Amino acid sequence: MPTLLRWKGYRFFFYSADGWEPPHVHVVKDGREAKIWLRDLNVAVNLGFSARDLNEIVGATRENRDAFVEAWNDYFGA
Repeated sequence: MPTLLRWKGYRFFFYSADGWEPPHVHVVKDGREAKIWLRDLNVAVNLGFSARDLNEIVGATRENRDAFVEAWNDYFGA
């Protein structure tokens, strides 16, 4: 589970077994989790975050998307 970013208590990462899916990040904080597609920044899964939290998460993902995609490609060999 490579951690890509820790920000405001959120942890952005991907699972080592996720390489068969399109690039995305998982975000966890306080027992909640979301999955964000990196191509279009859509929320694929939301397990407990409020709309406000998701807006903040998507914004941080947008700001770091290039680095996240690069890390994904480096890890999974795209």
